[in-house]
Amino acid sequence: MLEALHRYHQDGFTPFSAPGHKQGRGIDSRVLDVLGEGVFRSDVLTPNGLDTRRVENGVLQEAQDLMADAVGADQTFFSTCGSSLSVKSAMISVAGPGEKLLVVRHAHKSVIAGLIISGVDPVWVHPRWDTERHLSHPPGVADVRAAFETEPEAKGMLLVTPTDYGTCGDISAIADVCHEFDRPLIVDEAWGAHLPFHADLPPWAMDCGADLCVTSVHKMGAAVEQSSVFHLQGDRVDPAVLKMREDLLGTTSASSLVYLGLDGWRRQMVQHGKELLGIALSLARSVRSEIDRIPGLHVVGDEVVGPDRAASLDPLKVMIDVTELGINGYQAADWLRAHQHVTVGLSDHRRIVAMFTHADNQETAERFLHAMRELTRASLPTPPKVDLPSPDELELRTEILPRDAFFGETEQVSVDKAVGRVAAEMITPYPPGAPAVLPGEVINQPVLDYLRSGLAAGMYIPDAVDPELNSVRVVAK
Repeated sequence: MLEALHRYHQDGFTPFSAPGHKQGRGIDSRVLDVLGEGVFRSDVLTPNGLDTRRVENGVLQEAQDLMADAVGADQTFFSTCGSSLSVKSAMISVAGPGEKLLVVRHAHKSVIAGLIISGVDPVWVHPRWDTERHLSHPPGVADVRAAFETEPEAKGMLLVTPTDYGTCGDISAIADVCHEFDRPLIVDEAWGAHLPFHADLPPWAMDCGADLCVTSVHKMGAAVEQSSVFHLQGDRVDPAVLKMREDLLGTTSASSLVYLGLDGWRRQMVQHGKELLGIALSLARSVRSEIDRIPGLHVVGDEVVGPDRAASLDPLKVMIDVTELGINGYQAADWLRAHQHVTVGLSDHRRIVAMFTHADNQETAERFLHAMRELTRASLPTPPKVDLPSPDELELRTEILPRDAFFGETEQVSVDKAVGRVAAEMITPYPPGAPAVLPGEVINQPVLDYLRSGLAAGMYIPDAVDPELNSVRVVAK
């Protein structure tokens, strides 16, 4: 893709086609002052731009084939709409309207959106709950087997690993169970783009026998936002069906900026990934060690790995518990941004998570460590208490299909009248973006108390109709 763009510029094409900014010539100078000309000079459509009108040079296909070769997949597809689109494409390639699919309950809201759009009937596989730390980890093999035995007509399974916290499931063992039932395993590995390129990282889905894997390269890789790929191997998912489903959902005006970044990152990883990730791992180990020496801070590590917990942990996700400081993760994240100009990827009622990648170096690590030391000296008020439900209370009962609840007749009721009603909306603490309430689930008091107390403590809920949760959208009686 990069070579095609270079040729395009060398040959001096003058476009009378989209995009209408015409290589940046039509962009307001005030925009160029911020974004620069290079962004717009690189914004060229693939058909009749980087390639011929009939894409006879196969530029995009070759880039996808090279990506598949780099990670050991049979086929790879690029997505310019993020893994939110990729995971939907994967789901509806395995199961259709009214058909069952095993789905881990702590899945991202994009998965739930896929269920709503498609009409697929989810069979919930509940994650492993770490009640001591209030964390969820990918499910165990026994849970997956039990789900297939209970619902043998299920068309496959969708597993999420790594989680936003970096905890990983046993993909190989779960893939074996799926294949015993001759069903495909889809892995939402959005946080795992880097995993194929260093042996000291958790195992990678394609190496573990997954049939279909979705990865966000803009997260732990190096590409612009919305850059995603999905990889396929074996014959349990028809590649023609997968391409048709992706074409159904994807844009017809794909951004070359995404394609260019994906192609360039693949080359970088193939040529230098082991070295670059080795440096990043060494840096992350050093940061973890230094933070654990700072009074009031604790780096969460091997204690979350083991029987009935996670199978492994991505060391580049630095998970820091701040409760000894008498504050919560929301306060920590906000203070770091406002006072140190440092941002973190995730915050919750007791933790923050900082993601390190091959882009980090000693300078950025020192800046983060300085910011964390300053945080321990900050004077922050005692936060409101978050009412944390038990795992049983978090596992709401599904009454009707998510699709039926979402598109059916609904009403907005005050929160004091919502208990016992069937939700018609997603209510999602973000990040990590796993909904606490789904359309079709029966709302209970503990989950409402958790969400409302979480809002008071700093939680962000972007998708509720009433963002203050004084009322809730429910299925009409």
